[in-house]
Amino acid sequence: MIPEQRRDFIYRYVHEKNVASFNELADLMSVSHMTVRRDIQLLEEEGKVISINGGVKLNNLLKSELPWREKAELHHDVKRRMGQLAAMLIEPGQTLYLDAGTSLFEVAKAVAASHCFNLTVVTNDFSISHYLMDMPHITLYHTGGLVDQRNRSCLGKSAASFLRTINIDVAFLSSSSWDTERGMSTPSEGKASVKEAVLTVSRRRVLVCDSSKFGKYGMFHICSLDQLTDIISDNRLPDVAQDTIASQGVKLHLVDCREGTHHAEVSG
Repeated sequence: MIPEQRRDFIYRYVHEKNVASFNELADLMSVSHMTVRRDIQLLEEEGKVISINGGVKLNNLLKSELPWREKAELHHDVKRRMGQLAAMLIEPGQTLYLDAGTSLFEVAKAVAASHCFNLTVVTNDFSISHYLMDMPHITLYHTGGLVDQRNRSCLGKSAASFLRTINIDVAFLSSSSWDTERGMSTPSEGKASVKEAVLTVSRRRVLVCDSSKFGKYGMFHICSLDQLTDIISDNRLPDVAQDTIASQGVKLHLVDCREGTHHAEVSG
């Protein structure tokens, strides 16, 4: 691997595992500890990771996101189960918003396979719109707007302006970072404006986000968790967080990481 490839590998690996030791990174890439340390130092200077004793961890202050294709490979089974659970919340004839992201792509697949007809789907995600394009039971809208090539979606003022002109029954939202103190957040100002617009026009507001993103935060605040009606996550979410979310009156749906689509609901 050339240095840039090594640093990309380290960042992806730590993004998935949250913490990694120098030993495992050196073994995985067949390089020396000194080489790993130099790569980590550069990633740390970019604000992506933080050095710890014997290794490295992901910086909780999220400054950038992985590209769409790389995110799609992370926690895929959990995302698929969350998507199936999300499809259980919809009804025929509703207008849905599907936010951009790989978790929401799994929601789109589950919605398309559901027995709900006469659905209208609004999305800012090109992968989702392409997937749903030929579904006869779905009327499809794309927000348009500034194209984010890394995440295959549109963002910014144009997309947000379109969203403010419609009414949405159920909005399924994604987030790269969330916690009980700061709520939903993102490192992207353009993404924040789109999500904020969706929140103002949606009757039911559902965050679909696995527990690996919990405890992270970005520069731009989107909303506190009590502005949501539901959260779909997995049962690795810390117990303290589950209790706090339930106490805020938010319906919490957790997929079992090991047992298909069975889930527990911790309601507020």
